[in-house]
Amino acid sequence: MDDQISSTTPSYGFQHDDEEEEQRADKHVNSLQDEAADFSIREAVAVPEEDEILDLAGGAKDALERHRSTLPRTEEPLLDFSEPEPEPSSISKPEPEAAKPARISAFGDATTKPTKSEEKEEKTTVTPSKSKSSCSLVDLLYWRDLQRTGVVFGASLFLLLSLSVCSIISVLSYVALALLSVTISFRIYKGILQAVQKSEDGHPFKMYLDKDIAIPTEMVHKYSDTALVHINTVIKELRRLFLVEDLVDSLKFAVLMWILTYVGALFNGLTLLILGLIGAFSWPVIYEKHQAQIDHYYGLVNKQIKDVVGK
Repeated sequence: MDDQISSTTPSYGFQHDDEEEEQRADKHVNSLQDEAADFSIREAVAVPEEDEILDLAGGAKDALERHRSTLPRTEEPLLDFSEPEPEPSSISKPEPEAAKPARISAFGDATTKPTKSEEKEEKTTVTPSKSKSSCSLVDLLYWRDLQRTGVVFGASLFLLLSLSVCSIISVLSYVALALLSVTISFRIYKGILQAVQKSEDGHPFKMYLDKDIAIPTEMVHKYSDTALVHINTVIKELRRLFLVEDLVDSLKFAVLMWILTYVGALFNGLTLLILGLIGAFSWPVIYEKHQAQIDHYYGLVNKQIKDVVGK
């Protein structure tokens, strides 16, 4: 009976051994987990930061460059262990944002302010432009276009010289005959040329015949109103001078007329017009080139005249 009980019934010592083995296994697992945690912590500490990586890479690159500088020119290193410097995302410069289009309201107005170039363009469009007639007159007097100014100056001077030699009727007749001779000769030449070449070019002056040369009524009213204002001003001034409204002004006008009698004895009206035309086309250019000297001497003369008048 004792042998049967001892063989079949487990003893307390065996149970205690099993519990110890389980505890040892648990301790072993816990130790392994602790070692794994410590290893991960050491790896995390051992991993260098991005700045340290950049410093190490920069130092290695500088050392390699110094080593290359010590080598002779004919000798070059066989291998290049330098690696491109990493560009971490934290140091990289932020890309500039694309310019957003201006929001347009329902009325079509942009919310953003216009740029300087647009403001300049707006200013240029808003500023009133000078009249074409004044610009063309200034260009003629200052010889901006040599060909055009030469034609105008030459034709005007030739007309005035012709009037000084011949009567106005003879001058107008000769000018009309010269123009007709040129236009008729050109018309006959083009007709013969079209007949020989059997072409249908048409009238040589068709472009000028179809062009409208009528004077607009607005221009007539504009210049007539301006001329009427000046005429009325002159009439009122002459009435004031001749009727001696102011004695001093009337005496000054009398002295001016007395000086003009001597001028008329030396020159006639056409001579004065010729001299005025030459002066109009020559004086602006001379003054533009020698403005400083002319202003200096003009100031001296003006000062002397004022001193004499004051005395």
